[in-house]
Amino acid sequence: MSEIAELPEGLWYQPDVDTSQIPAIAGVEAVRSIRVPARVEYLYTPGRAPTRFLRALAEKRIMGERCPVTGKVYVPPRGVSPVVGLPTEEQVELGHRGTVTTFCVVDIAFTGQVTETPFVSALVLIDGADITLHGLIQGIPPADVRPGMRVEAVWVPDDELSTSFENIRWWRPSGEPDVDPDTIREYL
Repeated sequence: MSEIAELPEGLWYQPDVDTSQIPAIAGVEAVRSIRVPARVEYLYTPGRAPTRFLRALAEKRIMGERCPVTGKVYVPPRGVSPVVGLPTEEQVELGHRGTVTTFCVVDIAFTGQVTETPFVSALVLIDGADITLHGLIQGIPPADVRPGMRVEAVWVPDDELSTSFENIRWWRPSGEPDVDPDTIREYL
């Protein structure tokens, strides 16, 4: 039976490199990290269901599609039920309110950040939907955000609308009473 060698504490271990046989770099400090600018661009060609969803967002409407077997409403729709694999052809218009199911407070700055820290990233269960959406929570101190909190969508101005999920800037408290967390347990 072989024994596993103990590694130094930390997430990653790199053994020292023996440079004694390379005179030109003998005594030179090893490079431990570098920063390299990187950029990845994506071209997304939506299918029919996502196209309907994005076009509705340009009209400040949130559309889902209903599974013909389970009756569950998926948003954003993909055109097929992820549960039974059948087409989701019935369109369902949803409201602009929902419930925070889970969230995290982001308090670490990162490159390209547009929202000042700390901010709240949450999963919102839109009324009438059976799956949560990601969104930012604004208009309330991060310490006051909680599961079950009722929120409403804040849209970009009409002259900024496009076929983009970014039409919903963030979600803010709606002023409605919280829902019982037991009613959203399956979405946690």
